[in-house]
Amino acid sequence: MIPYGRQDINQNDIDSVLEVLRSDYITQGPVVPLFEQMLASYSGAEHAVAANSATSALHIACLALDLGPGDWLWTSPNTFVASSNCALHCGAKVDFVDIDPLTYNMSVECLAVKLAQAEQDNRLPKVVVPVHMAGQSCDMVGIHVLSLKYGFKIIEDGSHAVGGKYHDQLIGNCKYSDITVFSFHPVKIITAGEGGMALTNSEDLSIRMRRFRSHGITSTPENMLQRPKDEIWNYQQIDLGFNYRMTDIHAALGLSQMKRLDEFVTKRHTIANSYEELFTNLPITTPFQHPDNYSTFHLYIIRLKLNKIDTSQQEVFKILYEENIGANLHYIPVYRQPYYEQLGFKAGYCPEAEKFYKEAVSLPIFPKLELNQLEFIVDVLDKKCINIR
Repeated sequence: MIPYGRQDINQNDIDSVLEVLRSDYITQGPVVPLFEQMLASYSGAEHAVAANSATSALHIACLALDLGPGDWLWTSPNTFVASSNCALHCGAKVDFVDIDPLTYNMSVECLAVKLAQAEQDNRLPKVVVPVHMAGQSCDMVGIHVLSLKYGFKIIEDGSHAVGGKYHDQLIGNCKYSDITVFSFHPVKIITAGEGGMALTNSEDLSIRMRRFRSHGITSTPENMLQRPKDEIWNYQQIDLGFNYRMTDIHAALGLSQMKRLDEFVTKRHTIANSYEELFTNLPITTPFQHPDNYSTFHLYIIRLKLNKIDTSQQEVFKILYEENIGANLHYIPVYRQPYYEQLGFKAGYCPEAEKFYKEAVSLPIFPKLELNQLEFIVDVLDKKCINIR
């Protein structure tokens, strides 16, 4: 089976993890801060807070921004459920903004219309979570301008996008947002086995996120409340937090992978360019790349021109799997999930996202994908999947 994504682990990665396993610290040690410092320095943010997953990082980001009951979080429907679940875990309410038909990211035009109506209805969002779909940045300038007008905070869900650029600057610098979150799941650009990172330029937000990731506890004297002088207080629980810490084992792998981050992104671009060339004469829409962006190509998503072929999306998936090609679907609109339907969402809520969902197929893309494998994938699509009318 050719999977849609796969990690690239070398001997240096293995040696880095073994070094931690042989050390005195395998959970909370010196490697996590090194990983945080390296990613902050790379991305251009002032602070980085590691967590055991990007899902956890999204949760503590929301908590740090005081999202809670009675508040609204808006995000894209074209994402993994974690982008909206983080609000529900805070007791807040969720809504969705339809996507741009070219980039598949949150549409700034739809956001502007929805905000104007929400202002009249007195239900403006406290937090908006733009998702950098497949590694291509959202229009962060446009979203930032709207945040200044309507007063919402911004969390960039950059789970697909570490190593990508927007306006020639690396994603994660938080120039147009309060917090950016990255993921280090094995199919992402770099992996820590599992893990995530929240970056920010706010010292206060970084302190709060660090506290929420570790039970709400602080050991920093200046952050502790006054207690009797004859009692020892080497830590205090200030908030109701969680055990979302990253281990040194995971951080060692992530730190080692960082050394090849740019190489991984370059390889993904080479693969994407090869797909683009080979698909020239097929009834397929290849990923549009905005000139302001440098995508990481975490995903390579084609759209089937269903009006020009007799094969359905379901049939294409079935044939690809029969040929041992691990195609995938990114994404079923979040509000179409059974849990969200129970909250009152219905089919048709975001028409562009639903149109995309019914035409999209994610093809394998990862640094070790060989040219002959890529040519095989295209050949199967051409000769077995695409029945042109």
